[in-house]
Amino acid sequence: MSVISAGLSHAANASPLTVHFLGNILTFRARYNDTRKNFTVIEVLTAPNAGPPPHTQTDQEAFLVLDGLYEITVDGDVRHCGPGAFIHVAPGSMHSFRNIADTPSRMLLINFPGDLHEAFFETTGDPLPSGTTQFPEMKAPDIAAIVQTAAQFGIHIPVPDNA
Repeated sequence: MSVISAGLSHAANASPLTVHFLGNILTFRARYNDTRKNFTVIEVLTAPNAGPPPHTQTDQEAFLVLDGLYEITVDGDVRHCGPGAFIHVAPGSMHSFRNIADTPSRMLLINFPGDLHEAFFETTGDPLPSGTTQFPEMKAPDIAAIVQTAAQFGIHIPVPDNA
């Protein structure tokens, strides 16, 4: 899939960046630079019971569920979201999501402006071949490294004192 936008050139055969992060296969469908530095669109395939920890961030985020069932929490409001559900997350709102289906679930994740999240996932994610739908073997994440890297990109992950 290529991005087509007036005034922009993008290689028609370019493969989208794909990375694995905490049980999510992230495929970048529209990169920050492809959208005149406005937003990023990521297709997210989430393994059962996977998702990011609660966090806040400086950019806006939106979720559009395509397949499956997610539990999305924003500022303590927990919602079970199936196909067609749309959730907007304002900057500074504590939020997380988790796939609560027995099979992989899929959504679009949109970040405005997009540069910070894109750079975070490029830095922390494990690169995968474009088109990958098989989850790699899950290893215990290095929470301290993830928290420290996230902070560099405007993402705050609160860690309990006993962690």
